Amino acid sequence: MSANPSLTLSAGSSALDEETARAELYGLLSQLYYAAPSAQLLSALRVAVTEAPAAGGFLQEPWQQLVGASRADSDAAIAQEFDRLFGGVGKPEVYLYGSHYLSGFLNEKPLARLRADLDRLGLARDEAMPETEDHVAYLCEVMRYLIAGDDMAVCNLTMQRDFFAAHLQPWVLQLCDALNAHPAARFYAAVAHFTRAFVSVETQGFDMLE
Repeated sequence: MSANPSLTLSAGSSALDEETARAELYGLLSQLYYAAPSAQLLSALRVAVTEAPAAGGFLQEPWQQLVGASRADSDAAIAQEFDRLFGGVGKPEVYLYGSHYLSGFLNEKPLARLRADLDRLGLARDEAMPETEDHVAYLCEVMRYLIAGDDMAVCNLTMQRDFFAAHLQPWVLQLCDALNAHPAARFYAAVAHFTRAFVSVETQGFDMLE
């Protein structure tokens, strides 16, 4: 998993631009959920245009909220919020792992199914990465690869739809709910709001493939 994909944060008009925007938004979410945002990432967010980052207007309002939230707090305050929500020793205040939401426990059957699907895609977790593969940042990075990768045997809409439906769609809105309900979530409440809207757009898009 790369925790540092390219980030343009711009609106797209053509089909190719829309796919690029989708990949970059998954990359952005991967970065935001994987670690406290870097100064470089927050600087990019703060100067980003507040038009819809993909074709259509549905994402414009949540995008504006996310950009506004990045401007409202300092780098240090956002880093402290990340650590408060997701860090610490022992049980985090908000879990970022699919198995927790799907089974109530970590490292359970959902993770085993995910690993089997990743193996079929020819993907494996970097040994240097301490998090398990059901971390939301890892799953977003897999989606980014399935959109932007060069191997057309796996990097296609069918694989995107199947992976999304199996490993993100069933639980990611519960993560958004947990963040929205947490009194310490300011910046990450905006991240959750944008995540929910983006997942809705993705779900509608994949439903059209049926």
